[in-house]
This record gives sequence, structure tokens and C-alpha cells, in this order.
Amino acid sequence: MADNTVNRTDLVAAIASESDQSQSAVSGVLDAFFSTVAKSVADGKKVTIPGWLAVEQTERAARTGRNPQTGEPIEIAASKSVKISAGSKLKAAVK
Repeated sequence: MADNTVNRTDLVAAIASESDQSQSAVSGVLDAFFSTVAKSVADGKKVTIPGWLAVEQTERAARTGRNPQTGEPIEIAASKSVKISAGSKLKAAVK
């Protein structure tokens, strides 16, 4: 069965080919892009690329859960997470 995954190396090579840039230049831009997105989301900002995607920080409230092995109640601490939403252009590309 063929692997349908595009990894970072494949992505960098494809973007470099499409844009007539070197792979090292494209890799640097991707590093800067992901670093900027991570910093912005960590600061509580929503990052949107209209039509393509939106990335934002979410908060999960503290709650009581159960240990599945013993059934004993446990406290689950509040935490932060990341939500990534697909935009209309990305959704249309999949159809």
C-alpha cells in the first residue's frame, strides 16, 4: 500500500519547484512561518489565512474524570490546546 503522507521534505521540494526557489530558502521560510504562528497562538492571538485555515488557542476547564481501571474519580487540571480550522478554499479542494 502506498504512503499518502506528504512530509516536510516532500513539501519543501514541491514548494521549491513551484516557486523556482532553493530548498534551503523554502525551508527557512517554513521555519519562520511555523515559528511566527506558534508565538502568535501562544500569545492568545488567532492566526487566519482567509480561505485556507485558522489557528487559535482554546482553553479546557478543569473537570472530574474517572480512572478507567479502578473507576476512582480523578481531577483533570485546566489546560490550553490549539484548534485548527480548514477554510473554504481548502475544503473545496478536497471535494
